[in-house]
Amino acid sequence: MRVLFVCLGNICRSPTAEGVFRRLLEARGLAHRMAVDSCGIGPWHVGKAPDPRAQEAATRRGVDLSGLRARQLAADDFDRFDVLLAMDHDNLEAIEAQRPPHSRVPARLFLEYAGHPDRAVPDPYFGGDRGFDEVLDLIEAASRGLLEEVEAYLEPGP
Repeated sequence: MRVLFVCLGNICRSPTAEGVFRRLLEARGLAHRMAVDSCGIGPWHVGKAPDPRAQEAATRRGVDLSGLRARQLAADDFDRFDVLLAMDHDNLEAIEAQRPPHSRVPARLFLEYAGHPDRAVPDPYFGGDRGFDEVLDLIEAASRGLLEEVEAYLEPGP
């Protein structure tokens, strides 16, 4: 199974989701059975590390984002991933606008997995440090819900 987390610039929310979800997969011994990545809708931060505030907040919770680098959503992502998980409604609309005609990969709001089908993960970029902790709370909840669904589909294996 292959999961792609998508936000606006790929330096706050989506890399945080990638890091949190990877950590959960590793804790469950499933990291080798899934591909997890993140990207942004726009090109503003391509090649840059996650925002230092996102990294600091994640580190306090045992998640290392330092090795991640921003990239932009690409046409082949619609072929490479089984689901695209948007952080907000604008990201979801942008995914749909960029979707190739042949693609049938589902795109959903990430917080659906936390029981909030219409709620967005707010962008903490222009806010204070507290916003990054709030984002982590939401991402951790949705990641646990996603993990439950993934575990239901993955059979035990090597």
